[in-house]
Amino acid sequence: MKIYTRTGDAGQTGVIGGRVDKDDDRVEAYGTTDELNSFLGQAMSFMDPQKYPDLLPDLLQIQHELFDCGGDLALLKQELRPYKVTADMVDALEPLIDKYDAETPDITRFILPGGGTVSSTLHVCRTVCRRAERLVVTLARTQEINPEVRRYLNRLSDFFFTIARTANFREGIADVEYIRSAEVFKRKS
Repeated sequence: MKIYTRTGDAGQTGVIGGRVDKDDDRVEAYGTTDELNSFLGQAMSFMDPQKYPDLLPDLLQIQHELFDCGGDLALLKQELRPYKVTADMVDALEPLIDKYDAETPDITRFILPGGGTVSSTLHVCRTVCRRAERLVVTLARTQEINPEVRRYLNRLSDFFFTIARTANFREGIADVEYIRSAEVFKRKS
């Protein structure tokens, strides 16, 4: 099999159900989801399996789910095949957020993205995830989408924020509060 097809040389690409311009909102949305998946793979490559034996399998599952998101975003019409991303996938993120958040110290203010290599890369994942979500919102204004993808990306960015903090905690690195932040988070109960 050859990797190159030459079919995109004129500025269009294939999606499930047809061809669109490479800068179509749909391509921007699933392309950014693919970019997120790549950054997630990079973050995972920085993780010591001894420190992250629980998190690495969770992240591998999320990589598969991001492929599902991309597949759903590449689908022009639901009639062509069933959507892959479901409400159950969105709901499954919430206990993970709670689990990893329980490890970290309370915060009341915004924190600066950064810390160790793992945390910094997970913050990149968070911001790319938010960009993907914004692009999906834009896409949904004019084209059919699976609304669960939008929900999934919204919840996933919260997950990345949480695990970025968990990574700093496990690495013994304190989060740095944004000094001009008001108190925006409630203490854990």
